Amino acid sequence: MLSTMKNIKFRLIVMNFLQYAVWGSWLISLGAYLGRTLNFGGGEIGSFFATMGIASLFMPAVMGVVADRWIPAQRLLGLSHLLASAFMFAASFQTTYVTLYPLVLCSVMFYMPTIALSNTVAYNALSKAGLDTVKAFPPIRVWGTIGFIAAMWAVDLTGWSESSMQMVFSAVLGVTLGLYSFTLPSCPINRHVDSKS
Repeated sequence: MLSTMKNIKFRLIVMNFLQYAVWGSWLISLGAYLGRTLNFGGGEIGSFFATMGIASLFMPAVMGVVADRWIPAQRLLGLSHLLASAFMFAASFQTTYVTLYPLVLCSVMFYMPTIALSNTVAYNALSKAGLDTVKAFPPIRVWGTIGFIAAMWAVDLTGWSESSMQMVFSAVLGVTLGLYSFTLPSCPINRHVDSKS
């Protein structure tokens, strides 16, 4: 029982580390790439960072409904990361605003809901293992912050901060997490729609 608890905690640590490493690999350095390498203007650069706000307005709610009704959260987490990674990888080859922006927007549309989905997967797995989520989750979640910082440093130390390689790196991490997500404990779905008003 103790080894099972340690195993699930470790698996969730890996998930959280990768979850935020995907984001950390480009969030801080994208502006330098867009401004210094692609020579985009301030308004254009700002619009890339606005994609997160746009996506956060409705995509987490949409994906939450899908996870509740049709696709278990861990599978939807995997699918979302694979799609986000595909768009991010495609974006790495683009050098004009009109082609790069829509691809980054699509990538972010599928990435942003994964933050809530990964929390759902973690809470479900911890509950199944008989652990108190309020006590067990924070030490696991902190590894997400560590993953974000590690990816940010990796991009900086490799010199990718002004290169599209940061997007490729993010895509590789996303594919890794996408595939890993399919191995995580299954989350229940509720196919019954409450007809009460």
